Amino acid sequence: MLSVARQSTKILGRANLTGSCYVRRTFIASLTRKASRTNGLSIFPRIPVQAGRFQSLLRQTGTIALNYASKATPNSKKIVGTWMLTCSGMVFIAVALGGITRLTESGLSMVTWKLLGERMPLTEHDWIEEFEKYKEFPEFKITNKNITLEEFKRIWWMEYLHRTWGRLIGAAFIIPATFFWTKGWFDKKTKLRVTALGTLIGMQGLMGWYMVKSGLEDRFNGPSDVPRVSQYRLASHLGLAFIIYTGFLYNALDKLIPAQKVAVDYFGTRKFDTNITKGLRKLRMMTHSTKGLIFLTAISGAFVAGMDAGLVYNSFPKMGDKWIPDDILAISPTLRNFTENPTTVQFDHRILGITTLSMITATWWISRKYTLPGRGAKAAMAVLCLGYLQVLLGITTLLHYVPVPLAASHQSGSLALLSAATWLCHELKYVKRLPK
Repeated sequence: MLSVARQSTKILGRANLTGSCYVRRTFIASLTRKASRTNGLSIFPRIPVQAGRFQSLLRQTGTIALNYASKATPNSKKIVGTWMLTCSGMVFIAVALGGITRLTESGLSMVTWKLLGERMPLTEHDWIEEFEKYKEFPEFKITNKNITLEEFKRIWWMEYLHRTWGRLIGAAFIIPATFFWTKGWFDKKTKLRVTALGTLIGMQGLMGWYMVKSGLEDRFNGPSDVPRVSQYRLASHLGLAFIIYTGFLYNALDKLIPAQKVAVDYFGTRKFDTNITKGLRKLRMMTHSTKGLIFLTAISGAFVAGMDAGLVYNSFPKMGDKWIPDDILAISPTLRNFTENPTTVQFDHRILGITTLSMITATWWISRKYTLPGRGAKAAMAVLCLGYLQVLLGITTLLHYVPVPLAASHQSGSLALLSAATWLCHELKYVKRLPK
């Protein structure tokens, strides 16, 4: 009996240290004294009773400890959801800033990269030192020989703002995530997603510098070879930003406005119709395909931006006087044209844009056949409206020779369109659980 009591005292003592339950030591001490006074004949009938009490106490201790380990409440879910929505908004702004940085040709003005940030020039001497560093690289030697110090300051500030905002995103993610994790506000699934998003944010920072580094390398041969970042790395940088943004947005929607489960009442019938369930599954598949096409079109836009392909043919719907230009396959081998020939890159972006708009229209048309749950119909309409607006922005940008305001709006519009498609996918989340 003494060994049982002492062992239980140790276990309950550990529970006291974690704060999950509180048991007075006097209770254990009195129980030990009673056990020590009991003779050998009378102790045996008492063992089952005392053991049963300790088992009950231990079960209660385990339950309380489990509750302490996970403290997610409706209010904490709302706070976590708001944090994720804030992070997604910050990523949206970062994408917009990145687009303006590229369009103003500011991305190669900062020729060094430090993990915690570069020191801002405070004096005229500091600015001259920074300018001298810039003069050592291809962009100044080939295209910006006549740039003044004041002009350099303007492009430097644009790149500095973009980098600083990216680091702010990292801080806005890490600090609250650590706090919420220690408070027990993340369930197992959320922990995995937060870990994945944190990893992607770290990769994005490294990819940003890897991209800029490609424009600083001494691989440009003359005035006709314009120093610019690799279009492959630019597309990777933009693609990672879109993935991070979508991840934050989808998880924020999960916390703040959970998707409604599809029930028979949404269709005005008391039983499931096989044709209806098949149609809804088809709609859900089309919605995910539409989201994929939007993403792919945006990535092709990154290739257009990286090669200044928007300035090759500034007419629509034809490219010059032809539907298919003669130089569309000018590079050998043929596959290189799709990522290295400006004409082919612009042609691909046009085709992908029209294909995506057709898919958006078809998805909306089919969605009208069903009474979608909750906010589904509004999300489908948002995708349709933003899709047509995005195509209109793209055509206008092309016809006006890619002015900065229109081009930046077109890039941000692609992310807004992806947001609406993500919302629609979220609203149709439970369609896959319908009975066949």
